[in-house]
Amino acid sequence: MIVELGHFALVLALGVSLVQMAVPAIGAHRREAPLMRVAEPAALLQFALVALAFAALTYAFVVSDFSVKLVYDNSHSAKPLIYKVSGVWGNHEGSMVLWVLILALFGALVALFGNNLPDTLRARVLAVQASIAVAFLLFILFTSNPFLRLDPAPFEGQGLNPILQDRALAFHPPWLYAGYVGFSMTFSFAVAALIEGRVDASWARWVRPWTLAAWLSLTIGIAMGSWWAYYTLGWGGFWFWDPVENASLMPWIAGTALLHSAIVAEKRGALKSWTILLAILAFSLSLLGTFLVRSGVLTSVHAFAVDPARGSFILGILIVFVGGSLALYAWRAPMLKTGGLFAPLSRESALLMNNMLLSAAVASVFVGTLYPLLLDGLTGMKITVGPPFFNYTFVPIFVPLLCLVPLGPLLGWKRADVKAAAERLLAAAGLALVACLATFAVAHDGPWLAPFGMALAVWLVAGAASEIAWRIKLFSTPLAESLGRARRLPRAAWGTALAHGGLGIAVAGIVGVTAWRAELITSLAPGESAEIAGYTLTLEQVGLRDGPNYEATVGVVRVARDGRELGTLLPEKRRFPAERQEKTEAAIRTNGFADLYVVLGERAGDGKWVLRAYHNNLAPWIWIGGAIMALGGAMSLMDRRLRVGAPTGARARLAPAPAE
Repeated sequence: MIVELGHFALVLALGVSLVQMAVPAIGAHRREAPLMRVAEPAALLQFALVALAFAALTYAFVVSDFSVKLVYDNSHSAKPLIYKVSGVWGNHEGSMVLWVLILALFGALVALFGNNLPDTLRARVLAVQASIAVAFLLFILFTSNPFLRLDPAPFEGQGLNPILQDRALAFHPPWLYAGYVGFSMTFSFAVAALIEGRVDASWARWVRPWTLAAWLSLTIGIAMGSWWAYYTLGWGGFWFWDPVENASLMPWIAGTALLHSAIVAEKRGALKSWTILLAILAFSLSLLGTFLVRSGVLTSVHAFAVDPARGSFILGILIVFVGGSLALYAWRAPMLKTGGLFAPLSRESALLMNNMLLSAAVASVFVGTLYPLLLDGLTGMKITVGPPFFNYTFVPIFVPLLCLVPLGPLLGWKRADVKAAAERLLAAAGLALVACLATFAVAHDGPWLAPFGMALAVWLVAGAASEIAWRIKLFSTPLAESLGRARRLPRAAWGTALAHGGLGIAVAGIVGVTAWRAELITSLAPGESAEIAGYTLTLEQVGLRDGPNYEATVGVVRVARDGRELGTLLPEKRRFPAERQEKTEAAIRTNGFADLYVVLGERAGDGKWVLRAYHNNLAPWIWIGGAIMALGGAMSLMDRRLRVGAPTGARARLAPAPAE
């Protein structure tokens, strides 16, 4: 009964979404307030109905109701509770329900907290948001129904893919979807603004919190996915330029560009058309990622294995929304005023350069990801585009961008004193030079570009600190006054500095892992030892251990350095009887500056065991930096100036919307 209630709730949600899509849009066109006011209760009701459907599906997984086909395919009664719950979105159908739930949540938040939005804009935003919900609810109900029953009900389920039975991956998809779907809100604002023909500073201010929320969620999701791949897949790396990894990276980069562009549109009224286009492209890339993961065109540990018919449906959604929004942009964008003028040397110019480089970076990832698929589809020729391509295209674009990051916040609006800004960064430049020389002295055997990479990382961190020091007038005023300025500094300023500094720490981690990684592949019998990066690894024994729903072969590896025992690592190979699959569980010892990473392989014919070990210098800094970036985004989001809407007095209720 509960399952049928969930199915019925999804059908009702579709009906409500159709009403929300049509009635407020008609009301905004006719300037009829009663019709526009339908948007708010419809958005809240839509969210309640989708939440009810999601709760019903979760209930079926928790109680192991194997009469539901989705539960039978993706769960097992012996699974721990956390993986029963995460199994709800560990498959195509359930993850789409979560996708629509987050979509409805964003719409409900606009309905609740968007009271200061102009009535016509609010009605159109919620109508566009509802049109996206209609498309995906139709997709779920007609091609991916999660509530299909089996008769008779099986006694036991087939279980969940073992690589998905992981705590990090249990939370990775919700954050990732929140990022993907979050950009639907900026898309809705962009399309609504194009329909109205008005994009001004207030519009940019309304868009920024939603962009920041989506960017923050996607940052957390990507970082968690990278960490999961690092310790679960057993290859010791953090990023492989997998097409599905790239599918999340592209909207993140576009969202980063949108964040910076929206600042210019808000502060100076410039780059309005470009900001609109970025809002459309960020969500378009999110839809592209959805298509790649669910169309069956990719084979990846991240992808859902689904039939091409579903991919065709999503491709249709992609064509309608992307093609329709771009056509609307081509029609309405010329009506928008260009905004304030600025000198070539100004903060506006720096942010524009930032956007150009970020857009070029997106283009390089887009080409590297899509070109093999297009070539295969058109000619049948199969090629692989791997890390070398991206190293030669993406990195040369991103390095100049990173060099400019500390300079931008120190430049003035409209016209900047570049000399004064450069003087404020002298200390950061000096520290970067010292880091370069020190790295070269310690690692003079190469690789030769690594010292410059470490200098770039220090430049980013020290540059962020220099910005804060300049804002609070550190060393130029009494300390008490500087501390008072620090307390009064807007949270967005602290958030920006944290995000830029966290990026620098992540860059240091990437350089360390890439440049100075040590690798060992050997076969050891119990009692034998091997050396890696000054550590002695001794395989003490290999035994068996029973887990909640798996059997594990556990290696006991003693770690010593210079004759002093440091501890024991326990790498595992887990076998899941229900799923008839295996999973590697790496053992990692970290001191905060480097990871000693050990994986137990197969048993050799001579009684030895294959052991793979990696010493990854500065690897923890990658995720520490990502966490600091996310903290910076969260702090910026808490800035009272980024609350949704403008002061009540600035509202434009039913006022004419002149084209600008």
